[in-house]
Amino acid sequence: MPGSSRLPVSLRETFIARKSSARGQIVALNVDVLRNIVFVLFLLRWTRKLFYQLKGRGITGSIFDVYTSVRRTLYGVFLRLPGVRTKVQTQVAESLLKLERKLVPTGPGVERIITLPAEGWSEEQVRKALNDLEAMEHTRWEDGRVSGAVYHGGGELIKLQTEAFGKFTVSNPIHPDVFPGVRKMEAEIVAMVLSLFNAPEGAAGVTTSGGTESILMACLSARQKAFHERGVTEPEMILPETAHTAFRKAGEYFKIKVHLVACKAPQYKVHLPSVSRLINPNTVLLVGSAPNFPHGIIDDISGLSRLAHKKKLPLHVDCCLGSFIIPLLAKAGFEGEPFDFKLKGVTSISCDTHKYGFAPKGNSTVLYRSDDFRKYQYFISPDWSGGVYASPSIAGSRPGALIAGCWASLVRQGESGYIDACHKIVGTMKKIEGAIREKPELSSDLKIIGRPLVSVVAFLSTTLDIYDIADGMSEKGWHLNALQSPAAIHIAVTLPIVAAADKLIADLVEVTEEVRERERKRIAEGKGAKGAVKGDTAALYGVAGSLPNKSVVVDLAKGFLDTLYKV
Repeated sequence: MPGSSRLPVSLRETFIARKSSARGQIVALNVDVLRNIVFVLFLLRWTRKLFYQLKGRGITGSIFDVYTSVRRTLYGVFLRLPGVRTKVQTQVAESLLKLERKLVPTGPGVERIITLPAEGWSEEQVRKALNDLEAMEHTRWEDGRVSGAVYHGGGELIKLQTEAFGKFTVSNPIHPDVFPGVRKMEAEIVAMVLSLFNAPEGAAGVTTSGGTESILMACLSARQKAFHERGVTEPEMILPETAHTAFRKAGEYFKIKVHLVACKAPQYKVHLPSVSRLINPNTVLLVGSAPNFPHGIIDDISGLSRLAHKKKLPLHVDCCLGSFIIPLLAKAGFEGEPFDFKLKGVTSISCDTHKYGFAPKGNSTVLYRSDDFRKYQYFISPDWSGGVYASPSIAGSRPGALIAGCWASLVRQGESGYIDACHKIVGTMKKIEGAIREKPELSSDLKIIGRPLVSVVAFLSTTLDIYDIADGMSEKGWHLNALQSPAAIHIAVTLPIVAAADKLIADLVEVTEEVRERERKRIAEGKGAKGAVKGDTAALYGVAGSLPNKSVVVDLAKGFLDTLYKV
């Protein structure tokens, strides 16, 4: 057309081809850039992980971790080989059958109820059945033959608790307007325990169903606080290897990586430099025990507090076992160590009211320096079709009767009652500790772990199989706690044990001499420990301690839990 110009077809095609090629090159370049960015981020991520791994564990420690992991994996593969697997499963089944025969009553006189009775029983029938169940053969905790487990405040206190139960059987704290008395008691329980641990103004807390839930809540609060305030998406916490296993449960439940720090002899306290090295931007919580469950040792809470305060990290102190004993040591005339809210780095404490507070089982508290920590354990659902829902801890409905029983126990005992109990319990612990340290019949083979200050005394042996001693005490009707890593026994003193301490020491002397004599005979006959018949404790922990892969122990433990529900 006149006045217009048009490129020849060949030039247009060449231009379009070049334009398309340029676009293709730009896209390819962008893909390359994106690929490189992803690679660099990947490299930075794993370089960062490697840096903090080496910072926390060192080259030697990291190599040992890899070795342990590879050894455990290879042994697991070995256990799954056809011939080995069949043999292991057979032995596990035999052990579980033996356990079932011990735990599940059998015989023609045993009545089993596996469906609802067609007609409800009379009150007399129910009472008779309850009496029969109470009278079933068991380790005599009533005679002080059980370590821990039953934190008994006396028959009169139990009667008072039962009366409190009766008054609040149907109550549920989830409905505070329906049960205002329970709300008041619960708030007062928290306030009383806070005051016991020198909480500052503005401190807060909640009641829980036990020490495990208290610990879970403290870990959840720390995780949520770090996520919302610091953006931490891969949380980690650092705890002593002796810390209660509830922290490991919290790690598994809430996806928090757990770093365990050694508590080496002779103090058996958490190693502070190792804690410091393990701290990194993902750390959400430091942990200390006052005291720990295995050995009854109080960690260096002052040192942990300084570290936590310096690094601006929460520090949880597990006082579940120490409960109403450790805060009253000084008033009862005993030595103690700093551990509570007086230390500015301590941000939360767990305390079991159902241990040395003598409240009914199912009571504990978790305490916080301020509501800045407590609010992160709350669960609130504002848009549920059933209405606005809010709960302070894991449970929804909770038994108000347990709160009533706890409140009644605390006000009935009072500070003077708990000081008196502390004097008796810690005094008895020191009596047992002194016998093991000073009696030649015991001190030649048994060694106290660390320096216990509260209610637990633990001991080991480098010359005898400590688990043989545990089994020997079991045969005499005692139920003591077997420990591992290192192999040991601990005794958690309770009020019932106070009256039985002399008998416990005498039996321990006798059993130790029996084990010592058997060992002499084995050596004299040139047999050593091989072929010796082992009791339940020695057999279990002998296997557990010798296996690099604990899958067999896990199978046994799962079988044990299954057995608990067999009729």
